[in-house]
Amino acid sequence: MYKSIVRPFLFRFPSDIIHESTIRWASRASDSGSMKRAAAAIYSYQSPLLKQEIAGLNFRNPVGLAAGFDKNGTFAPVIESLGFGFVEVGSITAEACSGNPKPRSFRLTRDQSVINRMGLNNDGAATVCKRLDKLDLMIPLGVNIAKTHNPDIVGEDALEDYAISFKLAKEVADYITINISCPNTKEGKTFEDPEILSQLLNKLQIGSDSSNPPVFIKFSVDLDKKQLLELIEVTCEYSVNGYVAVNTSSKRDGLLTSAKRLESIGYGGLSGRAIREKSNRVISQIFESTQGLKPIIGVGGISNSEDAIEKIKAGADLLQIYTGLIYEGPALVKKINKGIANFMKENDLDYIYQIRKNL
Repeated sequence: MYKSIVRPFLFRFPSDIIHESTIRWASRASDSGSMKRAAAAIYSYQSPLLKQEIAGLNFRNPVGLAAGFDKNGTFAPVIESLGFGFVEVGSITAEACSGNPKPRSFRLTRDQSVINRMGLNNDGAATVCKRLDKLDLMIPLGVNIAKTHNPDIVGEDALEDYAISFKLAKEVADYITINISCPNTKEGKTFEDPEILSQLLNKLQIGSDSSNPPVFIKFSVDLDKKQLLELIEVTCEYSVNGYVAVNTSSKRDGLLTSAKRLESIGYGGLSGRAIREKSNRVISQIFESTQGLKPIIGVGGISNSEDAIEKIKAGADLLQIYTGLIYEGPALVKKINKGIANFMKENDLDYIYQIRKNL
C-alpha cells in the first residue's frame, strides 16, 4: 500500500516538507503509548536468530536507523517500536545550527536515491544529550558527532569543538560514531587526513580512557583504497572499536537522473541505491584490512533483504537504513529482518556472521 498509494501522494510534495512532517509525526508518536504499541504490532519482527553481541552491546536484530534522520533525538522511542535493532542520533555538534537554506534535500526517483545538503542542522550537543538522558530504550543508542558547521572553527578549535560533543555524548550514548568527513579548514580539508585524524583521536583520548563507550569511525564513500587503508591504520593505533561504512557521496557518476536535473540541484551528499555498490566495496576493503576483527556497520543503498544480505557477505555485522525508508516505507525494517532470518533458516545457519561463509 505504501508504494502504490502513500508514496505517490507524499512525492507530490517537496522532500523538505515531507521530511519535517515525518519528524513532527514521529516525535508525537514517541509520546503516545497507544501509537507505539500499534507500530510494534504492525511493523516489528524479531527472531532469536537475529540477536548479536557487538562491541559489548546486545542487538536484538541488525537493522538500525542511520544518523541524519533523528538529528535531535526527538523520536527514538517510536524507532524502537517500529522494530529497529538500534538507533543512531545526530549528527550533533557543539554549537546549535539551523543548517543550510531550503530547499536542501532532493529525491532522485529514477535512482531511488536522495541528495541532501542539510548543513548539520541540530539543536546542539548540550540540548540533544539532555533530551537523550531522559530516554529509557531497550535497544542500543548511538550518537553521531561532527564538527560545528562553521568554516571559521579550525585547527585546535576544531579539535576542541569535537571534544565538547564527545564529552556530552559519552554520558548518554551506548556507542559514539565520529563523523570525520566534515571540513576542518577554509580550504575544505577534512578529518579524513591521517595526521588530523590522529590529532582528533588523541584529543578525545580514544583507546586510553576506559570510561569511553565503544567508538566507531564513519568513512566517506568517496575514499579510494589507499586513503581508506591509511585511515584504518591510524584508527588501529588508537584501538577504535569499529567502523560505519559509508557516508554520502559528492560524486554523480552512473546516475539515471538527467544532467540538467542534477545541475539544478547543485551540491550535496548522494545517498541510496546509487551508492550501494560503492558502499559494499568499502565494507569489503575494511573487512579485509582488519581481518574481520573489527565490527562494521554497513549503510548505503539497502532497500530490501537481498541488499542487506549482500552487505553482510561483504563484511558488515550491523546495518543502517535511511533513504530506503523514503522509497519503501516503514515496513522495510520488518522485510529486511524477516528476509535475513528466512535466509538463515534455509541455509541452516545459527548466527548472522555465518552468512559470510555462505557465498
